[in-house]
Amino acid sequence: MEFKQWYMEYKIHKNRPGLLGDIASLLGMLEVNILTINGVENRTRGMLLQTNDDEKIEILGRMLQKVDNITVLKLREPRLVDILAVRHGRYIERDSDDRKTFRFTRDELGMLVDFLGEVFKREGNQIIGLRGMPRVGKTESIIAGSVCSNKRWTFVSSTLLRQTVRSQLSEEEMTPNNIFIIDGIVSTIRSNEKHHALLQEIMAMPSTKVIEHPDIFVKESAFEYSDFDYIIELRNTPDEEISYEKFTMGYDDF
Repeated sequence: MEFKQWYMEYKIHKNRPGLLGDIASLLGMLEVNILTINGVENRTRGMLLQTNDDEKIEILGRMLQKVDNITVLKLREPRLVDILAVRHGRYIERDSDDRKTFRFTRDELGMLVDFLGEVFKREGNQIIGLRGMPRVGKTESIIAGSVCSNKRWTFVSSTLLRQTVRSQLSEEEMTPNNIFIIDGIVSTIRSNEKHHALLQEIMAMPSTKVIEHPDIFVKESAFEYSDFDYIIELRNTPDEEISYEKFTMGYDDF
């Protein structure tokens, strides 16, 4: 059987000396490797484990149920949010109603870039929406995430590059391995027929598309929120309101 990763998270009720050593010894006797370990918010610890025997994980779970000082909260194959929680020591905030919406603030750009980098490594069709006010770091995070995933990025439309609207891309750019960056306002409110045709071609490609201002994109196009795999919200502060009225007014003049 091939080696597989598992995520274990447990809450500490009494952090007595030697507790981590005891758990590590138990894992060692079961020949379960600890790949990464970190505290995950308050009195919770997360571990990324590896073993080639699923039954050992089942045995581990049953044994730890008998340990009074801890309560196992999660013991499962790792999800992206688990991997990032171990790396950064906390979970990404998610919308309680829409579980594909993730929230970040500007002081969490490192975590956002890490998140995007992991998502960008995946092959096939992905549509990612990125909400946020101007100059909060949306485009910069996308580019940094592309670098982390060792992927090239291509601007299809952008306000960063003086209101760029592409009507064609080179053969080298039109590859599914690229990350396509689309400004949802520019591509819908200030687009021409050639750009619209290019956009339709790109959206049909088995590639990753990141759309800034996805709400305007959905409002002004035939695409729906259900087409998005992830919606990311980036704010300067946790209570900042993301409002499009202030920076969409000028687009109607083009």
